[in-house]
Amino acid sequence: MGSMFRSEEVVLVQLFLPTSAAYTCVSQLGELGLVEFRDLNASVSAFQRRFVGDVRRCEELEKTFLFLQEEVRRAGQVLSRPEGRLPAPPPRDLLRIQEETDRLAQELRDVRGNQQSLQVQLHQLRLHAAVLGQGRSPPLAATHADGPSERIPLLQPPGGPHQDLRVNFVAGAVEPSKAAALERLLWRACRGFLIASFRETERQLEDPVTGEPSTWMTFLISYWGEQIGQKIRKITDCFHCHIFPYAEHEEGRLGALQQVQQQSHELQEVLGETERFLSQVLARVQQLLPPWQVQIRKMKAVYLALNQCSVSATHKCLIAEGWCAARDLPTLRQALQDGSSEAGVSAVVHRIPCRDMPPTLIRTNCFTASFQGIVDAYGVGRYQEVNPAPYTIITFPFLFAVMFGDVGHGLLMFLFALAMVLTENRPAVKSAQNEIWQTFFSGRYLLLLMGLFSVYTGFIYNECFSRATAIFSSGWSVAAMATQSDWSDAFLAQHPLLALDPNVSGVFLGPYPFGIDPIWSLAVNHLSFLNSFKMKMSVILGVTHMTFGVVLGVFNHVHFGQWHRLLLETLPELVFLLGLFGYLVFLIVYKWLQDYAARAASAPSILIHFINMFLFSRSPTNQPLFHGQEAVQSALVILALVTVPVLLLGTPLFLHWRHRSRSQRGPAGRQDEDKSGILDSSDASVAGWGPDEEKAGCPEDGEEAEFVLSEVLMHQAIHTIEFCLGCISNTASYLRLWALSLAHAQLSEVLWAMVMRSGLGLGRKLGVAAVALVPIFAAFAVLTVAILLVMEGLSAFLHALRLHWVEFQNKFYSGTGYKLSPFTFASEED
Repeated sequence: MGSMFRSEEVVLVQLFLPTSAAYTCVSQLGELGLVEFRDLNASVSAFQRRFVGDVRRCEELEKTFLFLQEEVRRAGQVLSRPEGRLPAPPPRDLLRIQEETDRLAQELRDVRGNQQSLQVQLHQLRLHAAVLGQGRSPPLAATHADGPSERIPLLQPPGGPHQDLRVNFVAGAVEPSKAAALERLLWRACRGFLIASFRETERQLEDPVTGEPSTWMTFLISYWGEQIGQKIRKITDCFHCHIFPYAEHEEGRLGALQQVQQQSHELQEVLGETERFLSQVLARVQQLLPPWQVQIRKMKAVYLALNQCSVSATHKCLIAEGWCAARDLPTLRQALQDGSSEAGVSAVVHRIPCRDMPPTLIRTNCFTASFQGIVDAYGVGRYQEVNPAPYTIITFPFLFAVMFGDVGHGLLMFLFALAMVLTENRPAVKSAQNEIWQTFFSGRYLLLLMGLFSVYTGFIYNECFSRATAIFSSGWSVAAMATQSDWSDAFLAQHPLLALDPNVSGVFLGPYPFGIDPIWSLAVNHLSFLNSFKMKMSVILGVTHMTFGVVLGVFNHVHFGQWHRLLLETLPELVFLLGLFGYLVFLIVYKWLQDYAARAASAPSILIHFINMFLFSRSPTNQPLFHGQEAVQSALVILALVTVPVLLLGTPLFLHWRHRSRSQRGPAGRQDEDKSGILDSSDASVAGWGPDEEKAGCPEDGEEAEFVLSEVLMHQAIHTIEFCLGCISNTASYLRLWALSLAHAQLSEVLWAMVMRSGLGLGRKLGVAAVALVPIFAAFAVLTVAILLVMEGLSAFLHALRLHWVEFQNKFYSGTGYKLSPFTFASEED
């Protein structure tokens, strides 16, 4: 958790890798995930780098793997995940994997081709059998009726010109969608000099291409004359019909049918053997492909990392540069030593100075990851600036709970998150592919704290599904009021609403031990009381939250050595914020501590006092809270106004003075500073990674540039205006805590009144109430989860997110850095 408060120290290292051991060393680094490599060949094209050939071979293998994977999926099988951690294979194994992969792919192509050709032949034989089976049906009849043409004789009388012609047959099969068009075209083209019979196959045949069952139309055409036969063959060819030989005699057709059935049986046996051999090949693919995929992806990643290295002048070693956490340097040296032990020459690593801003590294675990994700969604922090995530662990669930406070709703959310936490190690829970479930599961600890804090604020609000609970005795006594007042029967009949007077002795016994007194849930001014309480509470929480953000900026200034910003920025900001809005918090707390029960009608208004504070005026009807209040208010406003020019001009003038003093030292002084900066550790340039307005005046490229005062003034003016106006708008923005809390309470009250209260009043008999309450409670539960937990919970989450990003983090957090992305095989193993 030490690195949670500030990012870890990250240094730039230079690696000297022997050529013979470079692959092994980088492979070791990929398993550990320690170094983010820098591209030393940025000016070299990707096609001209040293290991581009090896990368292409890996990519070709991946294409072959994709073909094998598709074949496995086509067979309805699933590839299993490889067991254990597989190291990147040595380069000499690449040829072996490639040969075995090509052999398996070729076997699959051959077997698939043979299987498809056998299926086509079997399909043809079955169609042929269906056509031959049609010939054993009753005598053929003309299938096309077109008026008088049916009565025209097909054969001429004896002695005519066609007496020597004999009847011929054309038999085949066609797709059902083409049968009607084929029949119509045959009739029109042959002018009726044929007899055609079309019939559907008795059973569906499997399509050899798609594998889906389909129905075919078999046809049998009798004709005479060669010209008619040529026309028929041309037409059937155009419709892509399957034409089969058809004997004229019944005996010949029976013999042909038996022969076709025998060939079909033999072909089915051959096809079964082919499918068994295909299953054996696919079993080998299922066994070998998953580890090969992981290994080749790792090998490709290693070669891509090696392509970022430069070659030494002697071509005996590769030179790499990268970012690494300072505390991981011993592990890095040990990994390089282990990787280069077989080469006879050890790899060397050492730190090098750098003026570039290092990447940000913040280590997280399953608990802190979701909170760090909230911060990183706003922007990755600059190197070693204060990280808001540790404080967000508490403030985010608490601000959410302020808007979502209800014991029942918070308990449901807590139990849901607790169930995910307790089952987080189950493989079925981790491997769930539902995107919504993955979102909830990744934020399970955030939901756990949000639910827990909601239970806490629910006890403070004394609300459980909008109902108040009397855990302790109420601090108000109705009996004392009744005994000491003149409440007669006539008075009670005329006054349906009765007021409890705390000035009467024994009516107000003292404050409720924890939270809001449950008697307020019965009062008609319940909403007015809660509005006043939650609005003032929101202002107090908002000013405290913003002040804490300004104070956190002090640690940034101290760490980066920007001591002038403490006096010229942080101090004026605190004076401005606390002098105006901190005073408002003081007025709220001070009035809470005063007893105005005896003079409630003349109680002072904080809002009018705060308005008069800026107008330098007073209201005769609004009494002051304390003696000398007007003088204190005037002094605070003047002090806040004085801090504005200090905040606006202080930092630019100081930077201008520092630049002039450095310029007067001359070149010799600057050279001494540069030498000392280079000889020092890499932390020497930490002070240079400051805010944008300082970078505008003090470039860090080693060359003295002209100081542009106007740019620094512009940056500082933007910062001043944003802070001063932001104090007003951000304080008002925290009133969303009051608004969302009120909306949640009122929605819960409406849901109870319209559903549960109506159900409880349906019947007095136990049986009727029991039967009626089952669907009513089910509807209440569904609406509670859908509206109050999901919709209201999402609304409160988004508002809490905005309060942290805009109102809190912009006081000290720039979020202009970038994450450390080490070279690792973790993504390749997924």
